[in-house]
Amino acid sequence: MWICYNDAFVSAVQHRDDPSRLCVRARKKEHLQRLFPAAEIMEIPSRDYACRVLVSKQEFAELVTRRINEIDYPNFKDSVRDDGLHDLYADFWELHWAYQQHSNQL
Repeated sequence: MWICYNDAFVSAVQHRDDPSRLCVRARKKEHLQRLFPAAEIMEIPSRDYACRVLVSKQEFAELVTRRINEIDYPNFKDSVRDDGLHDLYADFWELHWAYQQHSNQL
C-alpha cells in the first residue's frame, strides 16, 4: 500500500514472518523519522526502499487515522512543501489523469 502524506511517502507491506506486523518502507529516512519518531529505522542502501521500520498493523492504522483527522487543506498538492515530494506527486497525478482518460475511452 502506498501512502502519500503531504510530508512523507511510504509503502506498507505485511511482514514476511509475522502477519500481525507491517514493514513500512521509505526512500528517505526523514519520512520514517517524521512518522515513527521512536522507531528503530533499518537502512539497507541496496534495497528498493532503503529505509524501513517494523510496526504493528494497529500502530500503522492509528497513524493513518490520526493523519486523516489532521487534514486541514482543500488541495493536497498545494499542501506539500518539499519541492521534490511535490514533483513526485505531480508526476503521479499526471499518470493517474492519463489512466483515467484511457479508462474512460474503453
